[in-house]
Amino acid sequence: MLKSMLSTVSNHAGFFAISLRYFSSKPDPRQAELMARSLPKRKPLPGVRDIVVVSSGKGGVGKTTTAVNLAVSLASQGQNVGLMDGDIFGPSVPLMMNITESPLVDDHNRMIPLVNFGVKCISMGMLRESGPVVWRGPLVMSAIQRLLLGTVWDPLDILVVDTPPGTGDVHLSLSQNVPISGVVLVSTPQIAALEVTRKGAEMYRTLKVPLIGLVENMSHVICDKCDNVIELADRTTQRYADEQSVDILESIPIEKRIMQCGDSGTPSCLKFPDSHLASKYRTIGEKVIKFLENKRPEN
Repeated sequence: MLKSMLSTVSNHAGFFAISLRYFSSKPDPRQAELMARSLPKRKPLPGVRDIVVVSSGKGGVGKTTTAVNLAVSLASQGQNVGLMDGDIFGPSVPLMMNITESPLVDDHNRMIPLVNFGVKCISMGMLRESGPVVWRGPLVMSAIQRLLLGTVWDPLDILVVDTPPGTGDVHLSLSQNVPISGVVLVSTPQIAALEVTRKGAEMYRTLKVPLIGLVENMSHVICDKCDNVIELADRTTQRYADEQSVDILESIPIEKRIMQCGDSGTPSCLKFPDSHLASKYRTIGEKVIKFLENKRPEN
């Protein structure tokens, strides 16, 4: 009896190990081609020229802070910008953009996004007063399609989409439904965060979505007494970026004003327009605009 049980456990362990190797490995070119061909045809979003996704496989690295400041910086540079909060379970855009109202609906049952700081915004947080969202995958994908396709975005130069952690339903639904112009990756310098961000980058590459670059958050501290810069990592992010052939768009320090501005609902690049933070977010915006311009067929 014991021998039979051990044999069964051994067989299951072997099968599990083989399965783990199979599912953990990166798809070969043939598999990637089949995955891409199996996706539905992407249709342009009416009235929207470019869609930029802000993404990271890891949570807590500052994606929403980056998305909000990027959107506002793009708007300050003359772009007509929208911001969609793709985090169905933990929407933060309403707080950080100081939006407390619910969107109106037009005669075609399309939501009219609310505007603040020159940016059109939509979020699940505007549609639910309180309480958690306890949904399975199909409902999440339906909600993303509703926010994306059921909103009056027209006209927009750039729609910035803030995404939740992971590489699941939200990212797949976005990639299936609309052509994404590029992805801004976000990470902190820790290997734990970079490794998960790398998986997100590989997912978008498999889906043939271009990577604009990486924003490194919480990379250093600037002393408020002497302006001395204290680096928190030994070029870890740069080594990762080199391995993945991804440009670092900017390195953002740990700064208490970023937290305070997020909590008060005013993006830091607006509240402190002459600060080094605002300058860094402007630089990110400029690089995104340049990437999109170079990507257009006429160029």
